[in-house]
Amino acid sequence: MADDLVFLSDLQAGHSSSTVEVRLLRSWDARTLRRGGERMSVEMLLLDSQATMMPASVNVNRLATHQTNLEAGTVYSLTGFEVTRCNQDYRLSDSSLLIRFTDSTTFEKITDPAVPIPLESFRFRNYSEMLRLANSNNQLPVSDSLFTDLIGKITAVKSTITEPPLDKNRVSATIKMDNDTSVTLTLFDAQAVKIHNQLAQMAVDPRICVATSVNPRMVGGRLFFNGTAGTHIHFDVETVAGESLFSSGLLEQDTGLAPVGRLVRSFAKVETLSIAELNDFVLNASSQNIDFICTGKVTGIKLDKGWCYVSCAKCFRKLHRSVSSLTCLSCNNTDAVGILRYRVEISIAHETGEGLFVMLDGVMAKLHNMRAHEAVNLLPGNDVNPEESDAPQFVLDMEGNTYTFQVKVGPYNFTANNHSFTISRILGEGDPEPQPAFVDDGAADDNGDDNNDV
Repeated sequence: MADDLVFLSDLQAGHSSSTVEVRLLRSWDARTLRRGGERMSVEMLLLDSQATMMPASVNVNRLATHQTNLEAGTVYSLTGFEVTRCNQDYRLSDSSLLIRFTDSTTFEKITDPAVPIPLESFRFRNYSEMLRLANSNNQLPVSDSLFTDLIGKITAVKSTITEPPLDKNRVSATIKMDNDTSVTLTLFDAQAVKIHNQLAQMAVDPRICVATSVNPRMVGGRLFFNGTAGTHIHFDVETVAGESLFSSGLLEQDTGLAPVGRLVRSFAKVETLSIAELNDFVLNASSQNIDFICTGKVTGIKLDKGWCYVSCAKCFRKLHRSVSSLTCLSCNNTDAVGILRYRVEISIAHETGEGLFVMLDGVMAKLHNMRAHEAVNLLPGNDVNPEESDAPQFVLDMEGNTYTFQVKVGPYNFTANNHSFTISRILGEGDPEPQPAFVDDGAADDNGDDNNDV
């Protein structure tokens, strides 16, 4: 058997009767896409002594033979399997190949591999490399993968998990990377519930997070990560990589933020406040990110700042006009591409309270089923500059209407410069109870539609 021993990098497509010695890094269920989908297989990520990682798959029909034998971290001798090309749109390692277990596959535990195999392996990238992945639109070299592993310091966690958990659960964490850049990691459904419960039960709030096989994406000029089926979360010293960062001295400086565990419990639901209570809250509470539900009647449309603006197509910040071009100061681009977006200030009153609220592009477009660039066609005259024009009639007709809406409150609302609240959603009859937003710096929500920093 020793003569047939090969490395993962030696494998080629087709049936293999050779033997590879590998460590099982992690495994997870692959299910059909529908919610609560049927189990199709167990997927694994294997590592050999050359630090080569390769995915493997066990079809559901063969799980009875192998499932009880699958233990993360254990070393195995693997023989008699098929090697195929993996799905290039869902590649969790740099290898383009995938091992499939067959009826003739043996997967036996060993304690003394011929060559020592590393205990763990991660595919961490720096911020610039992650931006390249997020902007790749799947057009990457064959040797690269769309997914990455993430390591950093946890500075905030928000959760929508209730007891008992309902549908569409999410947990979102803000992770500070080694260059002090913060990114947002979001887990969904069963993964979210698992991590929420784990955090709630921990005696000490974790400081370091290692997340495997996450999917980077750009939204509103910011970097977000979504969990995948292959995502595993490790805290603090559960990994060698996490222990190294935990012991590096980077955690000695106090961030002044609330512990993660408390944040998880604090934002489990969105409460209803009157407008008067909302005004009192920002005067008396400590600065934080939180969402509330309010109801009120529109008493005025404030057009001092217009009803729309031309934004950068990349970061959604307001563009500055020159004679011949549009400049985005945020992106440092003197030839930016502009798109028209709503920004409507309205006064809303209810009983004894009144406040100034801002409805941004996503909310306005959903409420009126019309994008801002389409609304320009309703304006009288030709070659009208919409930023300097009167608002379309349907905007003015909002006065007198009563709405129930979700309000996004951020650190800005607790300053002396606070003049308005941002409406993140209009609720209709029968709409489900909203959940908290997932961004902790007062920026856009996770679809990038509603950026108040223009």
